[in-house]
Amino acid sequence: MDATTTTEAPEIKLHFLDYWRVIRLRRSLILVVFLLCVMTSTLLTIWLPKQYSSMVQIEVQKDSPEVPIVEARPVSIGTDPFFQSTELKIIESYRILTNVIAKLRLDQELAKQNGAERWSIDDTFDYLKRRISVEQTRMTSLIEIAVRNQSAQLAADIANAIAESYRADRLGRWKGTRGRGLEALELKLKEDKANLDVARSNLDVVRIRLHIADLYSGSPVTHLLESKRLEEWDHQRVIAEADYLEYSNILHNLDALPTNRLGTALVTAYAKQIDPELTELAYRLESAKEKMVAAEHDYGPKMPAYETAQKQLEECQTAYQNKIDGMMIGIRTRVKMDEGYLEIIRREETNITEAMDSNAQIYAPYYTLKQELESDTRNYEDLQRHYNSEVAEKDQPNENIVIVCNPARAQKFPVSPKAVIIIPLGILVGLIVGLGLAFFIEYLDTSVKTIDDVERSLQAPVLGVIPQNVGLILDEGAESPHAEAYRVLRTNILFSRKNESWNTISVLSGGAGEGKSTTLFNLATVFAQNGQRVLVVDSDLRRPTLHKSLHVSNTIGLTDFLLKQRPLEEVIQKTKVPTLDFMASGKLPSSSMSILGSGQMKETIQELKRRYEFIFFDSPPLLGVSDASILASEMDMVLQVVQYRRYPQPMTLRAKQMILKVGGNLVGIVLNNINMSQDENYYYYSGYYEYQYQRKDQTVVQVSDAAKTANVEIKPKY
Repeated sequence: MDATTTTEAPEIKLHFLDYWRVIRLRRSLILVVFLLCVMTSTLLTIWLPKQYSSMVQIEVQKDSPEVPIVEARPVSIGTDPFFQSTELKIIESYRILTNVIAKLRLDQELAKQNGAERWSIDDTFDYLKRRISVEQTRMTSLIEIAVRNQSAQLAADIANAIAESYRADRLGRWKGTRGRGLEALELKLKEDKANLDVARSNLDVVRIRLHIADLYSGSPVTHLLESKRLEEWDHQRVIAEADYLEYSNILHNLDALPTNRLGTALVTAYAKQIDPELTELAYRLESAKEKMVAAEHDYGPKMPAYETAQKQLEECQTAYQNKIDGMMIGIRTRVKMDEGYLEIIRREETNITEAMDSNAQIYAPYYTLKQELESDTRNYEDLQRHYNSEVAEKDQPNENIVIVCNPARAQKFPVSPKAVIIIPLGILVGLIVGLGLAFFIEYLDTSVKTIDDVERSLQAPVLGVIPQNVGLILDEGAESPHAEAYRVLRTNILFSRKNESWNTISVLSGGAGEGKSTTLFNLATVFAQNGQRVLVVDSDLRRPTLHKSLHVSNTIGLTDFLLKQRPLEEVIQKTKVPTLDFMASGKLPSSSMSILGSGQMKETIQELKRRYEFIFFDSPPLLGVSDASILASEMDMVLQVVQYRRYPQPMTLRAKQMILKVGGNLVGIVLNNINMSQDENYYYYSGYYEYQYQRKDQTVVQVSDAAKTANVEIKPKY
């Protein structure tokens, strides 16, 4: 027989409801993990010892006196990060903390808190260092010293003691370093004073030997006179060079002009001192030119008036030209004189410079010794001032190098354990771990969960969905909500069969405990309640169970008929449903393990097909023994039961492949043992059935009240 095939279902993407389904299904696990985390966090806040924190805030400055001596010290803007970092390490150093331990007897106090009698100094130091925190306040010179301890008062005392110990240490370092520094300065001053005395004596010897008349200005008299003369000549040279450059430039520009433009240029060149005679001659020349033009226009060239005007014009031109020539000669003469004077000044400067260079070579030893003496004298005076300031500052150290701004105080509330953080964190961790574990288990669970899982993996249609905790319909009655699920399954089977003569049905499963026997018997019951003659054959010869559900004997049955020990009429038993018969498995002899594959079994199936409208054969699991495969090959129709969330999908797929491999006609899948209340994907399967069942019950009750007077009995439909 050809197996029924279906097209591959499209891949279903996860929806929000899928996540909600996982949460509802695993809510017990999530709740347990959540409660464990919350309880753990709550117990931690109760059991952990309370810790109190106290903080002292101090201002730390570099070493400086309260009253600066000699000169004010520069005030630096901001803090030195290297200085601050160094002081942070010093505060938590062994020297500071051991002083605090000795002062407060912490080797005894801290040991008692931890159940010991007394600790060593090193052990106490290690314990204390782990419970202090020294940090710099951002962008300030403030340092915060925080101490944690089980006692709020002891934490405050330790913090204040650390600040006081550090302050005393800074002041002690101030006095110690100043004392050693002053001794070194004093020795240096004595040595420099002796060297200065020797240098002065050597300078006097050289001065007398060179006959130098030294003044307080620092130079010999002759050198000063020559320097003065050189300055005067240099000043005159500057003036002479300016005059020479000015007139030589004027002369150069005038020589480049044509003759008829010299007059105008000379007036411009002497703009600072205008020559009135040149101006007058220029005016007379212009008047003569105008008269000449008028005479030529009025009289003509042969008239006496024209000749007179022409003669005056010639005289004016001659006088104007003579004046220009004279001025040009004067400018050239001035340039030559300036050039000669400038040469004289330069020769004189050269002579003075050579004389000074000659004297400088003679006086060089004296100048060198004197410069060295002056430099050593300045250094000695600076060192002397520094020594005097250090002596004055030694006895007045700056008490403000460490200022306690905010002393530590005992706190009322502990800093740990923090219930407001630990408990909400436990709640958050509980939710995250619970949800994560639920989804992780769901990820590892490869069993069948939805109809889509079945159709996608098995490539077969789902004909029925059976709720959880279903009993025998024979006991529950035809009106139970569970019966409707089997009636839906019966309808789908009838529509799925391709031949009206197909009437042998077997319900198989891959593994044990998937509910195939219950499904088979309830399905047969529904068929029988519909008025059809039905026979249920318990062909699970190895572990028969149906006779227990019917409370009948398994002494005789199928095996007795196959072995020809009993006739067919004797092995078939009646049930309380008139149209439903039952054939038990009977006792299976050990020598007849393959009896289901015999020819007698095939003849029996054909005989039963003629007597009954539908025959249902129960069988063992497919993956357990070969009996199920034999039955599958002989049946007209095969149903595969898959229990919800029981076996991995590969196992279910293997069972389906075994059915097809032996030629079984797999008409569909029955998804069994669904928890309708937890999984919204199946809620509509049971919700409608239960609703209909309740409506029917209400109808029976209402009509029965009326039937008391009408004497009419109303029976259910089925």
